[in-house]
Amino acid sequence: MSAKQVKYVAFLRGINVGGHHKVPMADLRQEMQRMGCENVVTILNTGNIIFDHSNENVEHLEKSIAGHLESTFGFPIPTIIRQTHSIQELYQEAPFQDVEVTKDIRLYISLLREEVESPLEIPWTSPDGSYKILMKKDKAILSVLDLSVSKTTKAMEILEKTFGKGITTRNWKTIERVIKKLD
Repeated sequence: MSAKQVKYVAFLRGINVGGHHKVPMADLRQEMQRMGCENVVTILNTGNIIFDHSNENVEHLEKSIAGHLESTFGFPIPTIIRQTHSIQELYQEAPFQDVEVTKDIRLYISLLREEVESPLEIPWTSPDGSYKILMKKDKAILSVLDLSVSKTTKAMEILEKTFGKGITTRNWKTIERVIKKLD
């Protein structure tokens, strides 16, 4: 490594979901390496990538990677990147520690590409009580979905209407897997 390397996590939106926009992880790792990324590790099959890169401009890196992946795979692949320390700090805060997890409870983190002011007063709960936004911090929204209240939720629609389409959502268990790979 010649230049100073920064460790990042990239979260790709909309790949390998329901058999659409298929991107093999081996191909994804190879393309990331072609772009100068080092120590590339993919987590799950949904576009979670840990890597090192010398570019410290996250916005430029997001655009560069998204553009390269779109030209390689033939469809847009929105990309949101965080330095690993910000993901680790958020995880260490244990934002869901007061939530009683049952088989119907889902814990989510939604990552915003850019800071967006919310018209909702957070914490916020949907009228039917099925969806709660617990907090918004550092371009991350932490929320809880209760499937026992509503089997069909409009949670993602609420997030997109409120915060825009520059967003991607992961189950908190995915973040736990990312953290384990960083240790």
